[in-house]
Amino acid sequence: MTSYQELVEKDLKYVWHPDTQMKDYENDEPIIIDRGEGIYIWDLKGNKYIDAISSWWVNTLGHSNKRLNNALKAQVDKIEHVLLAGFSHVPAIELAEKLINITPKEFTKVFYSDNGSTAVEVALKMTYQYWVQKGEPQKNKFVALKNSYHGDTLGSVAVGGIDLYRKIFKPLLFEIFQADSPYCYRCSAGKNRETCNIECLNSMEKILEEHSNEIAGVIVEPLNQAAAGMIIYPAEYLTRLRKLCDKYSVLLIDDEVAMGFGRTGKMFAFEHAGIIPDIICVAKGITAGYLPLAATIVKEEIYQAFYDDYEKVKAFYHGHSFTGNPLAASVAVENLKIFEEEKIIESIQPKIIKLKQEMEKFRELDCVGDIRHLGMIGALEIVKNRETKEKYSFEERIGTKIYKEALKRGAVLRPLGHIIYFLPPYVITEEEIKKLTDIAYDSIKAVLG
Repeated sequence: MTSYQELVEKDLKYVWHPDTQMKDYENDEPIIIDRGEGIYIWDLKGNKYIDAISSWWVNTLGHSNKRLNNALKAQVDKIEHVLLAGFSHVPAIELAEKLINITPKEFTKVFYSDNGSTAVEVALKMTYQYWVQKGEPQKNKFVALKNSYHGDTLGSVAVGGIDLYRKIFKPLLFEIFQADSPYCYRCSAGKNRETCNIECLNSMEKILEEHSNEIAGVIVEPLNQAAAGMIIYPAEYLTRLRKLCDKYSVLLIDDEVAMGFGRTGKMFAFEHAGIIPDIICVAKGITAGYLPLAATIVKEEIYQAFYDDYEKVKAFYHGHSFTGNPLAASVAVENLKIFEEEKIIESIQPKIIKLKQEMEKFRELDCVGDIRHLGMIGALEIVKNRETKEKYSFEERIGTKIYKEALKRGAVLRPLGHIIYFLPPYVITEEEIKKLTDIAYDSIKAVLG
């Protein structure tokens, strides 16, 4: 039997980990996970951890959900994969129907892909081709927000706004317009959220006013710029942005990859703003973290721009080998059945209140500059000086130190730089929410006093 240490050595010999400086493993070896159940995961040494970030924000219904397990087992005995060009299968059809039924009536078609980045790539390409086929090929640029993150493929990186992911690849990226981020704690307009008039939207309006004739679409993460540090912003920003897109005739692409399927307390984050986007990108929670799957959901008007005789060459020539994979789609269908039958959105409302209440205790810590909360999301911005909002330096790795301390206490709090955050599976109990936030509180105190 292979020992734990031998597995670690093999991992470091063969595996290149994502978003990781591999040299760090000279001092901190990777944790080899063995199994999971509910909100917990266990490593091969028997240590138990609360999965406080839903394994990169995907595991919404907890680990080893019996209904999802059974759906996957049932499908694997039928067919594991078949191409979706010229063929189809029951799970892809059922899932598309369910997605259309839970989105506004204007949405009529679902285009499958493999992950959030590709869902965004599909949306960008569709948007540009839509305008070409509408007779406006000059509309070939996009507007995105500073601090935005839309994935790691080149197109999605191009519309991103975080230097850590974007800067080195800049020579490979197409040009975009960047508008100010609605970052209330560090407001670009120097305003206070309690009294502001969403002045951070002014730069977006100026870009659209001056360049709408060449802008194909605006892409946003609705209400929360997640990878930037869980930057939660007012729904009014999104409401007013929709009006601007209508005024200047550009498409609004809603990147719900991280926020969709209940994370904000509603099925989709755009519902908080009372708007209807033009394109919706979903992934992550669509299969509750079981298998890679994504979808780009569009309005009938957009679909019709591609619908014509073959020789007109208006088809959307984009595809992936595993588009609409039956295994993933069957799990996604069962996931949405669980949402409906077990009333998941309703069931998490008391937990949302509990999380908000438990976040208040962090105000006692001088190093916590800002507390952010939305639905089943909580975030703490750790600062060196609360009065000046001075950040800790990149080299100090404060978030990493808190993460390591939390591991000792039994929770996975993988930070976003100096941001400590909570995105637990929805099956977490109110008692476990308190336990998790207590671990975070004690870990921050142990590191920073």
